[in-house]
Formats: sequence, C-alpha cells, structure tokens
Amino acid sequence: MADSSLRLRPFVSLMLFISAYAPLMLIILIKQVDFNMPYYLNSPIVSLILLIVAVSSSVITILTAKSVRAGLMVTVSKASNKSGDMFGYTIPYMLSFMRIDLSEWQTITAIILFLSVLFIMAYRTQTVFINPILAISGYMLIDCTFKRQEKEIQAMVITREPISAGDSVCLDRLSHYLYIRSQSDYQNKEESV
Repeated sequence: MADSSLRLRPFVSLMLFISAYAPLMLIILIKQVDFNMPYYLNSPIVSLILLIVAVSSSVITILTAKSVRAGLMVTVSKASNKSGDMFGYTIPYMLSFMRIDLSEWQTITAIILFLSVLFIMAYRTQTVFINPILAISGYMLIDCTFKRQEKEIQAMVITREPISAGDSVCLDRLSHYLYIRSQSDYQNKEESV
C-alpha cells in the first residue's frame, strides 16, 4: 500500500499547478485590455482576480522552493536533464490564441473545468512540480539515480544547479519519486569554494 504521507498535500499541489499557469493568466489579462472601457479592461473584476492569483501563486511557489533547508545526503550515480518536459505545460497556453471573453460565464466555467481536469491529472501523477515558473526562476528538473542508505533510488530532482554522476547532494523528499535539492546544500557548496 502506498504511503499517503508521501503524496503532496492538495493545497500545495494546487498552488504549484496554478502558478504553472500564471503566465497564461497574464496573457489572457493582456487580451482583456480595451482602452474604450472603464478601467481599460473588458472584465475588470475577473482580470483583477487573475492578476492576484497569478502573482500570489508564483510568489508562494518560489518562496516554498527556496525554503527547503533540510534533507539527506545522497551520492548520485546517474543524472540526466529533463527540463524539456516542462514544455508539456505549453499546450493549454494555446487558449491564449483564442478569443476569450471573460464577461461570459460559460467561458469562465469551461476554462475552470478544463484546468480542473488538468489539475487532477497532475495531482494523481505527481507532476505538479513540472512548472514553468520554477524554470523561469532558474530551477531545472533532473532524472537521477542515487544511493540512499545503500538503497538505489531513481527519482526526479528539482534543483537550481546541475547534478552529475558522482556528486554528493542534500535532497528533501517531496513524494515517492520527487525530491528537491536543499538550500543548505547550495550554501555548503558556496562555503567550500
């Protein structure tokens, strides 16, 4: 039976997912600009909500990633960059090329339904960390094989610096196959230089 403690909490997963679409929200917001309308927006309330959600979810995601301080030291035996997998998130960005009228409840409902299905899939497959906001912030996704207490583990690692075979790095476990490199590991590397 799977250990439920190693599944990302729903709220954290939701924030990560929403932040992944923050650039899409900003693109949709830009498309709402109309200088002939009051407040220069077709739908000022919905546009303001989009702006607040986009900015706050992005800030929370970046601060959360930077807050990881502890972890276990492991030795990497294999590593390959998988940051290109983040391009999978660009498919829903095609929405921005369609005419989207945020004053129509049907449009808002359809977008919420579409993104809800994507969120459930990302949550169930634990892929919410494949996130363009993290990529823009300098994080990359590395497929690693490493030894932890003589046990070999293969997992995805979120890191700000490249990882190579033979490196000893400090990782914190987020879920079954997902780890993040601890900030203390970066500080230790800087102090040793």
